[in-house]
Amino acid sequence: MSTLTPHGVCLLWKPELVWLNAASDATVAVAFFATAFVLGSFVLRRRRDVMFPSVFSSLAIFAAVCGVAHLLSILTLWVPAYDIEGLTKGLLALISVALTVAMLLMRPRLQVLPTRIQLQEAYAALEEEIRQRRKAEAMVQRFQEIEANESKVRQAQKMEAIGQLTGGVAHDFNNILTVITGSIEILADAVKGQPLLAQITDMISAAAARGADLTRHLLAFARQQPLQPRSTDVNALVIDAARLLRPTLGEQIEIDSMLAHDAAPALIDPSQLSTAILNLALNARDAMPNGGKLTLETRNVVLDQDYARMNSEVSPGNYVMIAVSDTGEGIPGSLLDKVFDPFFTTKDVGKGSGLGLSMVYGFVKQSNGHIKIYSEPGHGTAVKLYLPQATGVPDAPATEPGISGAEHGDESILIVEDDALVREYVVTHVGRFGYRTLAAGNAAEALAIIDGPERIDLLFTDVIMPGGMNGRQLATEALRRRPGLKVLYTSGYTENAIVHHGRLDAGVLLLPKPYLSSDLARRIRTALAS
Repeated sequence: MSTLTPHGVCLLWKPELVWLNAASDATVAVAFFATAFVLGSFVLRRRRDVMFPSVFSSLAIFAAVCGVAHLLSILTLWVPAYDIEGLTKGLLALISVALTVAMLLMRPRLQVLPTRIQLQEAYAALEEEIRQRRKAEAMVQRFQEIEANESKVRQAQKMEAIGQLTGGVAHDFNNILTVITGSIEILADAVKGQPLLAQITDMISAAAARGADLTRHLLAFARQQPLQPRSTDVNALVIDAARLLRPTLGEQIEIDSMLAHDAAPALIDPSQLSTAILNLALNARDAMPNGGKLTLETRNVVLDQDYARMNSEVSPGNYVMIAVSDTGEGIPGSLLDKVFDPFFTTKDVGKGSGLGLSMVYGFVKQSNGHIKIYSEPGHGTAVKLYLPQATGVPDAPATEPGISGAEHGDESILIVEDDALVREYVVTHVGRFGYRTLAAGNAAEALAIIDGPERIDLLFTDVIMPGGMNGRQLATEALRRRPGLKVLYTSGYTENAIVHHGRLDAGVLLLPKPYLSSDLARRIRTALAS
C-alpha cells in the first residue's frame, strides 16, 4: 500500500476537487443507506404481504454495499486503500449479477401485475359484489320473515277455525247435557231405595259430569267461556297451587318455587288460572315417569315492540310471567306446533284427552295474554304464561254473596229457550220449585208475552237464539217495555253477546250450561233478589 498514492494526488490536491468528490460520495452513500433501510424495514414488517420478498431483500443489500463503496471512495482520497475498495466493488459486482438475473426472471410476472387503475376497478367490482350479496341476504331474510309470518297467520287461522267449530259443538252438547244432568237428578231421587238402579244413575251422572268437563275445556279453547277477571295475587295463587299439587304429583317429583317478591297482580280469572296451572303440572308429571323436578316461577316482564313484531298476536306492554317447567322427556320439535290443538296428545289411549294444553291456550288468549312453550327432548319443557298486569284495577270480591232463605218461590218466570227439549226440562224444574212459568221458543214469542197482561218477575233467557235477536237484545227490549224486570241468562256458549274482551259484562247474571237443578234454583233466587 506504501507504493500507492492517494486519489487526492490525481486531483493535484486541489481543495475544490477533493471536497467536491468527498461531498458527492457522502451524499450518494447516505442515499444508498436510506434506500437499504427503507427496503429492509418494509420487508421485515410486512413480509407476509410483500410480493417477491427475496428481490426486495437483495435490493436492500445491494444499496447498502453501494453506500459502503462510496464511503471507501472518500477514504481513498487521502488513504490509498484500493485493495479494500476493490474487494467491495467485486462483491457489489456479484450482487449486481444475481440481482440482474432475478429481475430478468421476474419480468414476466411484473408485467402481469395490475396497475393502480386496474386495482381501483377491481376494488369497485368487489364492493359492488359485496353490496349485491348483502342485498340478496337481506331479501332472503325478508322472505324468511314473510314465510314465518305466513306460517303464524295460518296457524292462527287454523286455531280460530277449530275454535269456532268446537264452540258450536260445545253449545249443542251443553244443551243435551243440561237435560241429561237434570233428569238424572230426578231419577236418582226416585231410585234411592234400589241399589242396582242407583248405581246405574250414579254412572250416568259421572258420565254427564265428564261430558260437562269436556265441554268446558272446549269452550276454554274456543275462548267462549265467560271469565270473571279481577286483580289477583299470582304469588299467593301459585303457593296455593303448589300446596295442592304435592299430594297429587307424588313424592318422586320435587316442587320448587321461584317467586318474584315484586310480582305485580294479574288481571285474570283466578279459578281458571288455578285450573291452567293444574293442567300444566299434570302434563309435567306424565313427562317425568321416573321422577324429576317441577319448577313454578313468577316474574314481571315487559314485551316490547320488537317482541310484538316477531309475535303478531302480542300487544306490547307489562305482563306477569308464570312459568311451569319440568325436567322430563321433552317434546320433539316437529310436534311443538301441534301441542295446543284440541285432542292432540302423545299419551297412550285412556291416559289423556288432549284438551289440557288447548284449554290453557284458550284461557290465556281470552285473558289478553300470551303463551310460549319451550322444549328440548331429553332435557324438559317450560310453558310460560304472560298475563296482563292489573295495575290500577281495584280488587273484586272473590265469591258471589250467598242468598239467604229458601230456594223456592211463587214469582212468575218467563223462560225463553229455542231447544224444545231443554225448554221442557227447564219449565218442569222451575215449576217444581213453586214458580209460575211462561215459555217461549224465540225472542218474538217472548216479546208477545211481555206485551201481554201476564205478571212477569224474571226473564230467564238463553243467549244464543235463532230469529235475528239474541238473548241480550231480547233483554234490552224487554227492559224497555217493562222497566225493573229481572234478567237471568243461560248459555253453553256466549259468542260475545254478554262477554266482551274475555270478561262478563257488568251487572250480568249467567248460569252456564249444563247445570244442576240446585244451581238453577239458587241462581233464580239470586236474580230475583238482585
